Amino acid sequence: MRSDWLKFKSGTSVRGSVEALTDEFANKVGYSFALWLAAQLETTPDRLVIAVGRDSRKSGERLADALIQGITAADSDVLDCALCTTPAMFKAVADPSIHADGAVMITASHLGNDRNGFKFMTRQGGLHARDVADILARAQQVKLPNRLVTQVDMLSLYADSLKEMVRKRLDDDALKPLLGMHVVVDAGNGAGGFYARMLEELGADISGSLYLEPDGNFPGHAPDPGDPMALAALSKAVLDYQADLGVIFDADCDRAAIVDQCGQAIDKNRLIALTAAILLDEKPGLTFVTDSVTSPGLSSFINEWGGTHYRFKRGYRNVIDEAIRLNEEGIDCPLAMETSGHAAFRDNFFLDDGMYLVTYLICEALNRKREGQTLSALLEGLREPVESVEIRLPLLDEEEGPEELTEMVLSHTLENPEWQLAPDNREGVRILFNLDGQVNSAWLQLRLSVHDPVMPLNAESDIPGGVKRILSELYALIQNVETVDLTPLKAYLEK
Repeated sequence: MRSDWLKFKSGTSVRGSVEALTDEFANKVGYSFALWLAAQLETTPDRLVIAVGRDSRKSGERLADALIQGITAADSDVLDCALCTTPAMFKAVADPSIHADGAVMITASHLGNDRNGFKFMTRQGGLHARDVADILARAQQVKLPNRLVTQVDMLSLYADSLKEMVRKRLDDDALKPLLGMHVVVDAGNGAGGFYARMLEELGADISGSLYLEPDGNFPGHAPDPGDPMALAALSKAVLDYQADLGVIFDADCDRAAIVDQCGQAIDKNRLIALTAAILLDEKPGLTFVTDSVTSPGLSSFINEWGGTHYRFKRGYRNVIDEAIRLNEEGIDCPLAMETSGHAAFRDNFFLDDGMYLVTYLICEALNRKREGQTLSALLEGLREPVESVEIRLPLLDEEEGPEELTEMVLSHTLENPEWQLAPDNREGVRILFNLDGQVNSAWLQLRLSVHDPVMPLNAESDIPGGVKRILSELYALIQNVETVDLTPLKAYLEK
C-alpha cells in the first residue's frame, strides 16, 4: 500500500497530474473501489456491475483501461461507457434499467489537459471525502485476471432521458418540440458536443455553436464555464448569430452557465437566482441550498419571490447532502446549487448535472419566448454587488493555519461591534459590515478550500471602495500570522 497516494484526494474526488496517475495507481484504485462498494452494499464484488466513463482528455483512455483491469481483478463486471459526461454516469447508477451498482468518471473537470482524476458514484450520489480517502488507503498490488466488460452507449441513453424531459416540460410530444429556439452550444472540446446534435434533433437551431468535437488538449479555451474568455466568446457568438440563448459546459458537463439573448452571462448568483425564480413561480415557499459564498442580494431576491435561501458549505456533495437532509425533515427543497455552476434537482435524483439544468432553462426560455418574454427578465430586482473579489491564501501550515486565522477573526468579532458574525455562518467565518450607514452592505469570508491547501478569502461590497476598506481592516488584524501566506492579500491592497 502506498500511503502517499492520499495526496491525490481532492475534496470528494481524485485528481493529479497525468504523469503521477500511473497505470498501477489506476489498477489499484479500481480494485479498491470494487471492494469498498461491495462492503457498502453488503455483498461480494463478483455480484457488482460498475460503469466506467471518461471525458475527452488524451490520458482518459489509458486510465480507463487500467481502472477497468483493477475492477475486473476484483471479479466485478464493467460497463464501459467510453466518452461520457459525469451526469450520464450518474444516470448509470440512478436508472434501474442500467443495473450499475457504482460508477467511476475519469475527469479533472475544469482543469487543464495535464491533469486527470476519478469521480466515484453510487446510487446515493457522489462519494464523501472520507470514502475517497478510504479507497485510496485500501489500494494495493493485485493480480488482474480477466472478467466481463460490456460496451454501453451511455451518452445515447442519457440523451434519451433529456429528450423525454424536454417533451414533458414543454408538454409537447411533437418530433421537434424545440422548433423556434436558437441555442449556441459551447462544449469546450469536452464530452458535451453531443448536446448540440441532440438539440438539433429536437428542432433547435444550433448555428454558431463552438468547440463541439472532443479534444483533450482543449484548443478552444479552458474547460471551465466560469472562464471569462470562454464566456466572452460565447456572448459574441450569441450576438453574431442572434440566438435566444448560449450554453457552456465544463469537460464532464456537471457544471454549466448560460448567456442570454443580449450576450450577458448568467452564472454564479445570477444562475441560482434565475433557477429559483422559475421554481418559485410554479410553487412558492420553496427552500434552496447554496454554497457559502453567495451574495446577500441573492437571499433578498429569493425571499421576495416567496422562497428561503439556505446558505451552506462549498462542495457540491455538501450542498446536496444538506438538501436531502432538509427534505427528510419535511422542508420543501427542490434544488441544491453552487455558484460554480454545479446544480442538483430533487426530481433528477439530486444528481449533480449541469446539462439537466441547462435543458430545464432552455425549455423555460422557449415557453417565455412564445409569450413574448425573455428568460433574463426574471432577474429584474436582483441586487448585485458593486465589487467582488476572491483571494486565495496558501497555507504554510495546513494543520495550524486555518484554525489560527479563523480564531483570530472570531475573537476580533466579539470585541468589535462593527464586525458582525453572519447568522447563517456554516463554513469558516463570514463577517458582515454596515458601510456608510447601509445595513449589510459588505461582507468577507475565510474558509478552507475543498480541494487545495489554501484559504480562499471572498469579499463583496455594495459601496464603491468597500472591499478594500474591509480587507484593509482584516490585513491589519492578521498581518503577523505566520501559518498562512498573506502575500496575495497584500498585493491586492497595494494595487
